[in-house]
Amino acid sequence: MGLLDSLEQEADKRRSGEADEAQRRAERGEIYRTQLEPAVDALHDYLQRFVAQLKVVRPRVALRHPIPGYGDVIAYLDHDYELRYIKQSHSREIKLISHATVASAECPSAVVRGSGKIKTVAALFQRHRLGGMLAPEKDAGGEVVAATFKAKGRIPLGLTASADATTAQLKLAFANYDDFATVGRSVAAAQADEALFEEIGRYLLREANSLLREDLPDNVRLHLKAKVQQQEIRRRWEARIETLQHEEVAMLRARYTLRGRIAEAFGRLRRWRRSGG
Repeated sequence: MGLLDSLEQEADKRRSGEADEAQRRAERGEIYRTQLEPAVDALHDYLQRFVAQLKVVRPRVALRHPIPGYGDVIAYLDHDYELRYIKQSHSREIKLISHATVASAECPSAVVRGSGKIKTVAALFQRHRLGGMLAPEKDAGGEVVAATFKAKGRIPLGLTASADATTAQLKLAFANYDDFATVGRSVAAAQADEALFEEIGRYLLREANSLLREDLPDNVRLHLKAKVQQQEIRRRWEARIETLQHEEVAMLRARYTLRGRIAEAFGRLRRWRRSGG
């Protein structure tokens, strides 16, 4: 094949690829206009009605979020919803903003020992906008060596649902509902229907749902289960070791304190005898 023929063949391939991509863009744009725009409008209407009823009924819905080194933070939905809908020529975005108030009385009072662990837990509290470090204990050098933590404050919550002509998918993101994190999924246009809206509502109220559930292969599921078990065993051993260390330190402190007192008493007795007392 000559040089010119080779160049013409490569140019044909590129033109064909560009034409295919243009066709795919046109198809995604059509899906967006005919399916996703109406679906996002319907989701907004659903959330409007949903929020209006929640503000009246105000069900007591609990969140339970673990913080490593502290324990579970328990909070209850405030039902203080703010619903925003942003419409642009080729995109739609819904934002649902609310909060949950920490039930401090139901949260643990955890004593954390060691400056490193205290700093780690304090940093996690600060990252999650929580207060609750009480009664810090300092050593002779002014270093905090023990502190009691009891969570308090409010947890910001959020739902974002967005769609655009580029991807032709409905993207869902949920902030701080399952944990102190943002999780989400992408939904094909054909699945953005009333059944999905129902799953979103159940998710927001922490009821049983399959919104973010994925069917994992058996080998992956077994691997994850084994990993969770290993982490649980490790946590138990770390807690046991820490308890033993605290007991040993307390025992040594008491022993040496007693020895010091006896030695001091004998010293006073010797000095008294030498002075002729």
